[in-house]
Amino acid sequence: MRVLVIEDDRPLGEALAEGLRQLGHAVDWFTTGTEADSALGVAPYDAIVLDLGLPQRDGLSWLTEWRRRAIHVPVMVLTARDAVEQRIEGLDAGADDYLVKPITIDELAARLRALVRRASGARTQSVWQHGALSFNAAARTVAWQGQPADLTAREMAVLEVLMLHPHRVLSKAALLEKLYDWSRSEPDANSLEVHIHHLRRKLDPCVVRTVRGVGYALGACEPSSATRAER
Repeated sequence: MRVLVIEDDRPLGEALAEGLRQLGHAVDWFTTGTEADSALGVAPYDAIVLDLGLPQRDGLSWLTEWRRRAIHVPVMVLTARDAVEQRIEGLDAGADDYLVKPITIDELAARLRALVRRASGARTQSVWQHGALSFNAAARTVAWQGQPADLTAREMAVLEVLMLHPHRVLSKAALLEKLYDWSRSEPDANSLEVHIHHLRRKLDPCVVRTVRGVGYALGACEPSSATRAER
């Protein structure tokens, strides 16, 4: 998934961005709401991590404005404000979840995955099953016909996007926007095709279906399809 992090504490912001990237997520990090607001207009974010104590303009004010403008990207408030009244205020303003600092990157990532699953209408259980393919969103593991598969973080990220949209064909451009942030200057279709190739080789050729001229979709994921030639 692609995450927008808004945190003015630079050491913390860098740690959040790097930690989420190591888990295979694309992350754009900004220190002000103004920069983040501009980014929201051009990138397809799956979730927002929002600090409330921002310079110039409070994060709660930005959240209220985004909801007024019908920006429905799930928002995780991450703040030092731990009073019950402040949590209620944040949730009433439109936050989908509220975390009090300090936190671990694993908990943040798990909560973000839960937000994205709920927002996409995906199944809420940790293990997603699609034919012979099993994806454990909590443990970040994948199995094919019951056998574990050794995937890289980026391969896992590609598979997660496809499984979140099991009935949609996603264009190469849409997939690249979900997988790469602006820290990578020139993400290209070749890198995506490499990840797709590795998924088919490590799992089964049927796992990812090519729709010529359009993009990729989750395949039937049935063992009987394994004899099909990889496209």
